[in-house]
Amino acid sequence: MVFILGFNFPESRLVRSALQSFYGVGPQHTQRLMAKLYIHDSARVGTLADKQVLDLTAELSNMTIENDLRRKVQDNIKRLRDMGAYRGRRHAMHMPVRGQRTRTQTATAGKLNRVERFG
Repeated sequence: MVFILGFNFPESRLVRSALQSFYGVGPQHTQRLMAKLYIHDSARVGTLADKQVLDLTAELSNMTIENDLRRKVQDNIKRLRDMGAYRGRRHAMHMPVRGQRTRTQTATAGKLNRVERFG
């Protein structure tokens, strides 16, 4: 087991998928991080040197990910609601925010557009 930023990953897991398991780190960020630290695309977590794991942890700690990012999204939605903006009112009514149709198919928007969004 390799410990990266508070999470244990099995040694057989790909570094790419391990990085993408963090909230806020997608394929583009993962590719940039791996290129910056000279990690091969098919590398496994168990094959990383200790220095690479430390560098990876340092890079991830500088990014806004996990709970910080979730809190930021919640604060942004709450700010829109308090301001009375159109998008904030749509979030408050559990309706589509980005111009989707409302005649049918609003069930997904009703699930997602809540202030307590968990991402």
